[in-house]
Amino acid sequence: MKIKVGVIFGGESVEHEVSIISAMQAINKIDLEKYEVVPIYITKDREWYTGEMLKDIEVYQDLSLIKKYSKNVVLYYKNGAFVLQNKKFPRNIVKEIDIAFPIVHGTNVEDGVLQGYLQSVGIPLVGPDVYGAAVGQDKVYMKAIWEQAGLPMTKYVWFYDVDYKQDRDEVLKKVAKLKYPVIVKPATTGSSVGISVCDNEEKLLEAIDDAIQYDNKILVEEVVENLKECNIAVMGNYEHQKVSEIEEVFSGNKFLTYADKYIGGGKGKLKGAKVPVKTSKGMASASRKLPADLPKDMREEIEEIAVKAFKALGSAGNSRIDFLIDDKTNKVYINEINSIPGSLAFYLWEEKGTNFTHMLEDMINIGVKDYKKRVSKTHSFESNILKGFAQNGGVKGMKGMKGKLR
Repeated sequence: MKIKVGVIFGGESVEHEVSIISAMQAINKIDLEKYEVVPIYITKDREWYTGEMLKDIEVYQDLSLIKKYSKNVVLYYKNGAFVLQNKKFPRNIVKEIDIAFPIVHGTNVEDGVLQGYLQSVGIPLVGPDVYGAAVGQDKVYMKAIWEQAGLPMTKYVWFYDVDYKQDRDEVLKKVAKLKYPVIVKPATTGSSVGISVCDNEEKLLEAIDDAIQYDNKILVEEVVENLKECNIAVMGNYEHQKVSEIEEVFSGNKFLTYADKYIGGGKGKLKGAKVPVKTSKGMASASRKLPADLPKDMREEIEEIAVKAFKALGSAGNSRIDFLIDDKTNKVYINEINSIPGSLAFYLWEEKGTNFTHMLEDMINIGVKDYKKRVSKTHSFESNILKGFAQNGGVKGMKGMKGKLR
């Protein structure tokens, strides 16, 4: 019997289209002799849909077709099964799934929100749990944990949007402790959305105003001079980890932009632009050298730091970890983790002899193992401390509260 894998993608996120690209890539590579793929698309207004048509990337050029021809569903647990039930009449069961595979990017989906819902339903899931997802998406939490673990990072400060609006001068004093140029980032977005490099205060103010459109928490970091950007993927959980090949990525800009990653070659407009889903290959289309040209000792350093970073955040599944290297001093800095990376970083594993299909199977197997460990732990008690509550005077004590509780 095939395992029914519910591939979840989309969502209320600025990386909505990127998620669709990554999901379509995975759906086309899952071993259909072992797995039945059930596509689950979350619209930008948070409605869930399923149907065979959702496996065709062409459909997403006209979203009205999805609402017209696929099924609007909810996921819940019923009679020992995880089911997708039609929201509209007749409210019949459309599909059952055995495991959820979120292939989502960005706020409201990759940041623990979706994972929390799936865990509350009780379904096995691929990738990080709610904790690993939350700290993997929020760059401020991420850096605080890595700082405690003693991992090498560039100097940074962070602040809330309300702090900036109420006392801009105080925030600028914090930023002044850093050395220009600096890079400004929304704390919880990915795919380089809302990120700017600034070499003076005038540009800094513009960058902060832009970043605040995407998040209420803003991060400002020193830029690494003589920059070389390298990425590596880590597969596993808190018990076991393995590393992929290391890539060096290139950009015509001061950092790898959204356009570099998903539109190709940095061409096309970012603001208001629609990702050309028909032709985009996601992160697989970015300009790179694979494997990266690195000395043996630096390669080993990156691998060691990546594993430590993965474990420190409680990550699971397949994460891509990005590094910044000062090519003059050979100093290595860890930059950030992508808990559910664009294109699932399949190209990094192919260089290690693991093709996309086998990588997906590894991820699903890790999700099953993590689920078995999770359910083996005690999360509730069979005893009921409220039993006999009325006989012990509990109800009498509540009588005076009736008016207050209404």
